[in-house]
Amino acid sequence: MEPSFTNYWVSRILSSTSFQMLSVAIGWQMYSLTHDAFSLGFVGLAQFIPMVLLTLVVGHAADRFDRRKIVFLCQITEGAIAALLLFGNISGWLGREQILLAAAVIGACRAFEGPSSSALLPQLVPQAVIQQAIAWSTSAGQAAQILGPSLGGVLFSIGPNFVYAIATIALLIAGFLTILIRMEKSVRKLEPVSMRSLLSGLVFVYRHPVILGTISLDLFAVLLGGATALLPIFAQDILHTGPWGLGLMRTAPAIGALLMSIIFAYFPLKKAFGPTLFGALAVFGIATMVFALSTNLMISLIALLMIGASDVISVVIRSSLVQLQTPDEMRGRVNAVNSLFIGTSNQLGEFESGMVAGLIGTVPAAFIGGLGTIVVACLWMYLFPSLRKIRSLSEG
Repeated sequence: MEPSFTNYWVSRILSSTSFQMLSVAIGWQMYSLTHDAFSLGFVGLAQFIPMVLLTLVVGHAADRFDRRKIVFLCQITEGAIAALLLFGNISGWLGREQILLAAAVIGACRAFEGPSSSALLPQLVPQAVIQQAIAWSTSAGQAAQILGPSLGGVLFSIGPNFVYAIATIALLIAGFLTILIRMEKSVRKLEPVSMRSLLSGLVFVYRHPVILGTISLDLFAVLLGGATALLPIFAQDILHTGPWGLGLMRTAPAIGALLMSIIFAYFPLKKAFGPTLFGALAVFGIATMVFALSTNLMISLIALLMIGASDVISVVIRSSLVQLQTPDEMRGRVNAVNSLFIGTSNQLGEFESGMVAGLIGTVPAAFIGGLGTIVVACLWMYLFPSLRKIRSLSEG
């Protein structure tokens, strides 16, 4: 890969890992200060609300301004917030309100950074290797999910100041690497700021069946297949393992995803993209059902590895389709819509799994969720035949 992509990839690892570390530290410190579960829930809400409220704005910004500079400013701002958390903790004025404000600002930065970073990627590599580039980018995210929480937990056990200090340094380095990225300037037709231009991303997605099917498929498939939200119950009540087992179970999907993304990076898919996409969703659903019925930790870990691996196959194909089927001048807005759908599916998927488990039991809820993913895949094959039949990334 080109040096610019290497800078992009390393920057993404540092930024995502820092976010995971800060999430652990902020959540733990909030609960230590308040001993209030509602305050802990508000931290997640403070990070999630900006993504929803800013979706149309961030997409428009990513299409009007230099995406590289947007990502840079977000990373530097996140680094400044981490530094303020460090200073506040040392000075003794860091409390509930300050933590919530920090979480909201970080959430707003992530809302801008995600779509801008995704829209930036196709400008860094030739179209012929976009699939490999997305696979490598996905591997960065998965590596961050594995390293970030564990590193954050270890550093927090030494002292929260260590988490905030390391995150500050990592985010500043990430920003420095981002601003070093060099790319050919693309000529984009800038639309005047209006309600029509703000909504044009949603309109574009609606008018293109392949993209609509791709984005909505993620929303409903992940919404129903969110068994990972129930891992603490499986670890304690079904598999009868301790915190160490829960840690292994939380890590297993990310490890499976990381391994598969590396395989994809070296052996990209050449044909049958549509059938492979739906096949991966079927494997995801079956693995979820196997996990639901398992009473053996090893079988459960293998099922979770398969869940992570099959999810990455789906992610790489869907991301590649969205990136290559969207004109550069629309990528920011379309990626903003995509980010909203992904974020919503993850959040609502955990909520749905918890509610259904409370009503009918943990095992039936997880099993029905896996079955629901397969049903959604079959339904989408019928509703979006163009997506089912697609053979190459260049097909419309």
